[in-house]
Amino acid sequence: MVSAIVGVVGLEATYEAVCLGKRVGLANKEVLVSGGALVMDAVRRHGANLLPIDSEHNGAHQCLRAGNREQVTKLILTASGGPFRNTPKEQLAFVTREQALNHPTWKMGNRITIDSATLMNKGFEVIEACWLFDFAPSEVGVVVHPQSTVHAMIEYSDAA
Repeated sequence: MVSAIVGVVGLEATYEAVCLGKRVGLANKEVLVSGGALVMDAVRRHGANLLPIDSEHNGAHQCLRAGNREQVTKLILTASGGPFRNTPKEQLAFVTREQALNHPTWKMGNRITIDSATLMNKGFEVIEACWLFDFAPSEVGVVVHPQSTVHAMIEYSDAA
């Protein structure tokens, strides 16, 4: 099953699929942002498999498959920085909706573009990563990477 319904409306169907022990391709961060404890508990109880298919989390998933989880000290997600990455803080109070919707890297719908411009989307992705990969919030970082060629990285205890 692929869970790609935008927003919390995808929680019920995703939870039911997990309770049936299904393999779920997850492209809906709100499922874990709103119901992470519930969903991940059901994953464990029913032997389901959540496979992240959104870019950052799929990148993290691939990185984590390459090594021993006990040696990973940090999961790093990337952010493009959005349309305001070079805007001085004191000018942010005066930005317009049109400026926020002018994302320099991606063409997305209005809601996700605004969430990206305000970094709300990245906050949601950090929460999702904590649930998906069993990381504490202090173990998840975000770096601005305007080129958007890297979606996630991991750091090992030897600093690699």
